[in-house]
Amino acid sequence: MDNSGGRRAGGRQWRFGPNDVLAGSATVSIREVLGRVMANIQEDGPRPVIPLGHGDPSVFPCFRTTPVAGDAVVSAVRSAKYNCYAPTIGVLPARCAIAEYLSLDLPYKLSPDDIFLTGGCTQAIEVIISVLSRPGANILLPRPGFPFYESRCAFSGLEVRHFNLVPERSWEVDLEAVEALADENTVAMVVINPGNPCGSVFTYQHLAKVAETASKLGIMVIADEVYDHLTFGENPFVPMGVFGEVVPVLTLGSISKRWVVPGWRLGWIAISDPNGVLKETKIVDGILNFLNISSDPATFIQGAIPHIIEFTKDDFFNKIIDLLRQTADMCYEKIKEIECITCPHKPEGSMFVMVKLNLSHLEDINDDVDLCHKLAKEESVIIAPGGREITRKIKTREEASISSNVF
Repeated sequence: MDNSGGRRAGGRQWRFGPNDVLAGSATVSIREVLGRVMANIQEDGPRPVIPLGHGDPSVFPCFRTTPVAGDAVVSAVRSAKYNCYAPTIGVLPARCAIAEYLSLDLPYKLSPDDIFLTGGCTQAIEVIISVLSRPGANILLPRPGFPFYESRCAFSGLEVRHFNLVPERSWEVDLEAVEALADENTVAMVVINPGNPCGSVFTYQHLAKVAETASKLGIMVIADEVYDHLTFGENPFVPMGVFGEVVPVLTLGSISKRWVVPGWRLGWIAISDPNGVLKETKIVDGILNFLNISSDPATFIQGAIPHIIEFTKDDFFNKIIDLLRQTADMCYEKIKEIECITCPHKPEGSMFVMVKLNLSHLEDINDDVDLCHKLAKEESVIIAPGGREITRKIKTREEASISSNVF
């Protein structure tokens, strides 16, 4: 490649080439990390693949979605009402249904105007990071966390600063670190609850302190609640939007996890901000502007949403929770039998468990990434490394982290 960005190929110089930022951004994405792990699987090996590295239980028959959801999609398609393009922010009936659904857990009512539909929660993250990525800005992300945030920030040029989640305190946010990291250019902090990849569920009291800290710093809270209500421990799910009077909150969610349909790609951004701060500061305008230049979730899925939300019975949700509880208990107890692995805190929500790896008990294993690659190659078991940023933080060879789902 020459200084103009062009490349030589076929014996001559061409003036085009890829955006090099993409390569660096992709290296920290969960898809890239798992892709490298899965590349070690021997396709003609004697063992079946055991996939424990992703939050998609839909491949297992016991985690099938409710027939209500499938029937709603079929009805929406056959109605021929949803063969059209959707409005930029989503069809009104779907936004109304989601506003009502989220308002059930809030001390105030959301309106359809507070809801923006996205192609899953992944696109919701992409939208928000893009909107906030002005020159010189920085954002506070949890460690451990969901790597897609780092990927999008790297691509958008938004500086990342990490605060730790404390395993000895049920993976709570280190709020002193948050205050120390923030400066006049900090725009937001991300809170993932229920936790991915730690399996934690924050208490009302802790979330209240998070809201107070963010308010004091003058930053918004991005509440990633894609695993909302998937809790099976002592702590109930409390949406960050409960504290919308204290600090402006952007709530990110989807039907992917609770309804076990990640491939349907229907998510949302909810403006949990009864004081109207996000509107006054033009963040809402920024969201709309971004959606005007991006793609929409499939219109027929949007058309099915009101029926899915209204008619899904508690029996379906309870079945999923019971399955996750059983598998989390089993996973936690089996981990106790493995000398080189300890679990700092029993998972209480989402679909993951984060464990600590003691490398002194293992031979020819360099770190968490090395273990994941060799497990895939030798045993066809897929688990995820603790994360690039976690690995960087390790001070000795004795400890690393790995993450697995519990189903």
